[in-house]
Parts: sequence; C-alpha cells; structure tokens
Amino acid sequence: MDEKKEIQKNIFENIHKDKITKEEFLSVLKLIAPGTSLRVALDGVLKIGKGALIVIENQNLLSLLDGGFRFNTKFTPQKLVELAKMDGAIVLSSDLKKINYANVLLIPDVKIKTNETGTRHKAAERTAKQAGTITIAISERKHEITLYYKSLKHLFLETSELLRRANEYIYFLEKQKELFEKSVERLTRFELRKITNMDNVLSVIQKGKIIQKISDELRRYIVEIGKDADVLKIRLKELTLGVEKETDSVIRDYSEFNLNRTNSILNSFSFEELFDKNKIYQVLSLNESISEKTKGWRILSMTSLENKEIALLIQSFSYLEKILLLQDDLLKPILEEKTNSFIEEIENIKEKFNVK
Repeated sequence: MDEKKEIQKNIFENIHKDKITKEEFLSVLKLIAPGTSLRVALDGVLKIGKGALIVIENQNLLSLLDGGFRFNTKFTPQKLVELAKMDGAIVLSSDLKKINYANVLLIPDVKIKTNETGTRHKAAERTAKQAGTITIAISERKHEITLYYKSLKHLFLETSELLRRANEYIYFLEKQKELFEKSVERLTRFELRKITNMDNVLSVIQKGKIIQKISDELRRYIVEIGKDADVLKIRLKELTLGVEKETDSVIRDYSEFNLNRTNSILNSFSFEELFDKNKIYQVLSLNESISEKTKGWRILSMTSLENKEIALLIQSFSYLEKILLLQDDLLKPILEEKTNSFIEEIENIKEKFNVK
C-alpha cells in the first residue's frame, strides 16, 4: 500500500504547477470571441492587410514598455485599426475600455525561451510569459491572429475550420458516450451480483475521463465560434449529461484516495495516457485485498437514501457486497422507517438490470 501511495504522490507532484486551468483559458478566449469589440478590431486589422502587436495592461507590464505615446482614450475598433498602421505595440487597459499607449516598444527579457522567429511574435510571447498578461500578434504575411497568455500560445482559425473540427469532436464524443454507457451498465450488473471485474471499473473511468477531455476541447471551439455554435452547445450538453457524476461515483467507490486528489491527476492526463488502463489503475492506488470489492456509493445512490445514510451503511459494513446481503433487522438501526422502502428499491434496481 505504501508503494502505491508513493506512485500516486509522484504522479500528483509532477503535474505542471503553472498549468493554466480550462476555466481561465476559456475566460481569455471569451474576450476575443467573434462578436466582441476586440475581435472586430483584430479582424479589421487583418482586413486592411496590416500586422499588429496588442497587449492587455497589468501591474507587471509598465516596466517592459519603452517610448511610444500615452493615449488614455476610449477604445473603439476603428481607433485600434488606425493605430495599427503605426509601428510598435498598442496597450489596452485591463478592462479593454481604453487604449492607454500606442507605438511603444516592448522590452521583455531576451533570455526568456521562445520558439518564435519573427520579432513581433518573439516580443509577444516573452511579454506574455514575463508579465503574465495577454498579448496578441497579428501577422500580415500569414494573415493570422496569435494569442499568447502566460505560457500559452493559441492560433485563431477561420470559423469554417473551427466548425469542421468541432463536428469531428462531436462524432468522437458520440462513440465514446455509447461505449461509456455500455461499460456502466455492465459494471452495474456485476456489482449487483456482488462481483467486480476491475477491467469494467477501469473502462468506466477511462471512457468518462476521455469524454470530459473531449468536452473541454469542444467547449474551446464553441467559445471561438461564438454565436454560430448554438446547436453544438445543445448537443454537447446532451452527450455529457451525467457522465462526470457517474465517473466520480466509480472513482469514489474504488480509489484509496480523496476524490479531488485522484481527479486532479486523471484530469492532467493526455489522451494517450488515458488510453493506458495501467496508469489509471496506478492512480487509484488500489489495495490488492479489496480490489474486487466496491464501497457501494454509486449503487446506493440509485435509491432514495441521503448521502449521510449511505455513509453510515458503508461505515458500518464496508462494502456493497455485505450491504446487499443484510436483513431488515440489521438495516433498521441505521435506516429506521426507510428500511422496507430501501429493500424494495434494491430489488427494483436488480429487476431493471435483470439480476436475480
């Protein structure tokens, strides 16, 4: 058991501590989504065939600015497009309501690593990393808009390409959801028969996490697509309904560690890592002596019992296998007047899944 704890500890500590959360990334994308004033301005710069370097001001930025003009004027897309005709960077206020500077030179530390080749894009990436802010580089030659935020780089694509990719993700999501539902049903039947096949457990967690990861990618495309993504939003909601809750229930039943800690590790996995069931097994840090038993949170949650009552049952009898064999005289001290209805509900669940 100590060895398994050490495995999970090492995986947990190797997660990139500076990694940008998906919520943070999406909030940044929303600032530049189609229909926003800033996106109108960026598209306007592309339309006139100009390049630009735009920075969102924060408390760390001022020391990286040199020269230029102090504007302190209200932001409009038209003003930004006109200022893009000059050389140098344009600095917007943190709330995007003002243009504070124009034609300024960015002087980030040249020792900051960058894979960019162009002067404008190098300055954008280094400034984003050093100041921890948003920078946007527009390339007149490639006709592209590139976003930099902290350590993140993101290239904006045409709406048609975004829609094509989003529809591919929807197709993949549909296939994974079908496999997930089959794995859940199979696991439920085994658990009700008081038999647990660990391959089924790992399949549910694997498919559930893959669906969540695909969903994260799809949400990014939906934000980028903007107002044309309404149908995608609805379909995404349909395909992900209940998946996270079901997956968490299985993790709670089988992981030897806290749900949040286990999820932190699994959510950091790449698609390639999620397809490796051995890695998932390691994260659960299962005790070999109980790896064939479930605590029973998921099955018991199908009844009308409250969480505190389920917790008492598991605390008293440890595993679902024992709980399903209990007679009413042992259940009554915990469930009291709910005892008979609980027994009836369990029988109905067994009937639903053709388990005798």
